[in-house]
Amino acid sequence: MKSGKSTLAAWLHRLDAEELEQVLAARPDVVSPPEPRSVSELADRLQRPGSVALALPRLTLPALQAAEALAALGAPTSREALTNLLDATEDETARGLDAALRTLSTYALVWPDGEGTLRMAAPLRQAWDTPLGLDQPLATLLKDTASEELRRMLTTLGVRPPGTKTRRLATLVEHHSDPARVAAVVAQAPAETRRLLERRADPAYRPQAFTLFGGQSAPEPGARWALERGLLVRGRYGSGPVRMPAEVALALRGPGWHAPFDATPPVTPLVPVSPAEVDSEASAAATAFAAHAASVLSVCATTPPARLKSGGVGTRELARIGKAARCEEPVVRLTLETAYKAGLMARDGDRVAMTDAYDTWAESEPAERLPVLLHAWWTLGLTPSQARGDDNKALPALAGAPSCTGCLQARKGLLSAASRLPAGQGAKNAAELGPLAHWSRPLAEVLPQDATPFATVIREAELLGVLARGALSPIGAALPADSTEELADACHRLLPAATATARFGSDLTAVVTGTPAARLVTLLDSVADRETSGTASLWRFSPASVRRALDAGHSPDSLEADLAAVAAGPLPQALSYLITDTARGHGRIRIASAACVIHGEEPALLTEIAAHRKLSRLGLRHLAPTVLVSRTPLEKTLAALRTEGYAPVAETADGTVRVERLRSPRATAPVPPPRGAVSRPSTSSRTTATATPKQAELAELATRLAGAPLAHPAPDPGNSMPFATDTEEIIAGYATHIPHADVRQLAHAVDSGTAVTIEYVATTGSRTIRTVSGLDLDPPYLYAWCHLRDAERVFTLSRIHGVMPPA
Repeated sequence: MKSGKSTLAAWLHRLDAEELEQVLAARPDVVSPPEPRSVSELADRLQRPGSVALALPRLTLPALQAAEALAALGAPTSREALTNLLDATEDETARGLDAALRTLSTYALVWPDGEGTLRMAAPLRQAWDTPLGLDQPLATLLKDTASEELRRMLTTLGVRPPGTKTRRLATLVEHHSDPARVAAVVAQAPAETRRLLERRADPAYRPQAFTLFGGQSAPEPGARWALERGLLVRGRYGSGPVRMPAEVALALRGPGWHAPFDATPPVTPLVPVSPAEVDSEASAAATAFAAHAASVLSVCATTPPARLKSGGVGTRELARIGKAARCEEPVVRLTLETAYKAGLMARDGDRVAMTDAYDTWAESEPAERLPVLLHAWWTLGLTPSQARGDDNKALPALAGAPSCTGCLQARKGLLSAASRLPAGQGAKNAAELGPLAHWSRPLAEVLPQDATPFATVIREAELLGVLARGALSPIGAALPADSTEELADACHRLLPAATATARFGSDLTAVVTGTPAARLVTLLDSVADRETSGTASLWRFSPASVRRALDAGHSPDSLEADLAAVAAGPLPQALSYLITDTARGHGRIRIASAACVIHGEEPALLTEIAAHRKLSRLGLRHLAPTVLVSRTPLEKTLAALRTEGYAPVAETADGTVRVERLRSPRATAPVPPPRGAVSRPSTSSRTTATATPKQAELAELATRLAGAPLAHPAPDPGNSMPFATDTEEIIAGYATHIPHADVRQLAHAVDSGTAVTIEYVATTGSRTIRTVSGLDLDPPYLYAWCHLRDAERVFTLSRIHGVMPPA
């Protein structure tokens, strides 16, 4: 029998360029650099467990159900057996099964071989411990059973046993694969055994523990009769748990039992909605969020959020930002997470500070700001406004949690569900899109805080203007297309231009409708306190706020002129009076800063010191004839005066002369310089994933693979063919547990300096998945920056058991 990889390669080789392009588009991780050179190498990449794990969350519910049914049957299997198990004989369910199999073929998870049977990717079976509540097939469970034990089982069943172990196992499998024969055997069983078998065959069965006094597990009452006939199986030498083979369980469930198969999506209550209504509501929501986001980030720019010792921004700090920006906590969380993902914020010690990219973002128009945050939201590996964890404890924002594929698929499933709605129709209630989203992405993450499925994600989509009136807005339609131009066009069409003027009232307020321009916000924030923001923003002037502007260097005349320049009408007299009255008392008292004070009883001596050219670097200034202040700390000022021949003494805090005692010098232990082979990745990069291949690149690669030989000649360490690079040859000599496709990928990461994900087996035998970058090859070791540990680590090449592009 051919291996799964070889049959997959043969099937891929039969596809034309257009069909291959669909496979590459569905599984973009398999075309990460270096590109596969043949369909055989492509098949190797498609069969990686990590790659299969990435594909599963993108499947719809019927495709996932069909895959689980195939895993239960044990591929290869016939289309007829799958149809019978899913009861997909009627027209509607048959069409649903056809669509599910096409989807699985597009993802190269299931494919038909040349003999008309269905085969599946080997790692797909491992996605379920017990698919459909079924254990492994009989042949798998009995592969290590002694030949004599198989002979006894057949004899007990009344079947003449063949002479070899292989034939005996095949005969037993053939016998138990016939439901009628299994039913006839069970009919002869004692009542206790029949009840046990029926209970074990139930899909909802959960095994119970039966132990002897010594702690050894014992079979359940009535199991011995079934064990003697292979209806139940234990491990070799009678140890291990009692298990029921899949063939026996299916036979006992009977011909009337079928696996669940939801061929059609759930019905969502709909109401008519026009495109103009969708655009209007989406515009209002997007405009409000753009204004709120600007307010939140403005507050963070003024006072950077403090980080908890455990990491992230805590609820108290989130409440402070929300109060200052006049925003609810979900909006604050959504803004912070998307801004951080977009590179507008970065960790800076115990705080989260704005980056230079924020300044450019803040000065742009709302229609240019929003796409930055929208794209970050669409690619975030978490649900940003999630406030509670599984234990119902409050979660910090920007905590740096591991990427959650289920959270990412929740957004994709929601937009996929909304795109299925008929034109001119919207969900009667946006929350009712939850079941449809679950059908589109059944493995998507459902948060514990959600009263209805995907309630948090739906609320985020409404806040951003992605969903409006229960339908997909133009912004929401542009996100799945991954088109920067289309998203920018939608935002420019829906979001109005920034407002550059304000209306000033005699009650000392300024009102700006729509989104205020960046320069207007800067001016009003400097001279007034913001009270509300959103579709309309309000600032209030007070003596304290005007004094703040004067402290920043504004003069009364320039301040009034700047406000008049942005006023929609004349400035109210009350505002002019406030500025004048505040300026009248401004600066009547002055406070000077000083690092230390020099004083004495001789004014001439202090005048001489202040005029001394070599002491000018101290920053001395007269405050009184006998008092000088210095900008330089006391110790340095003291040393400088003594160097120039003066004899000053230092005072303590209470004015007494400080007594100085010399201390003996102490040596410091030498510190060896750190190894500098690997540098920490820049914090400006938020992800290590490679960019999604463009459609034209995929088409070109598909055409090249369709015309290439089935298998590219692989380099042979035995010197039959040279390796493509020296790095490949070195890695292949040490990393003996990975195929050549993985060798190529790891060598490319070393040579190009890109990140890569490896499966690593430690000396303890534990397997871990690590994303590493900054690779430095030093055989037999690999030095790299480990993203899991956030530190440099050393890996032994022979312990690397798999290589993948970073997720």
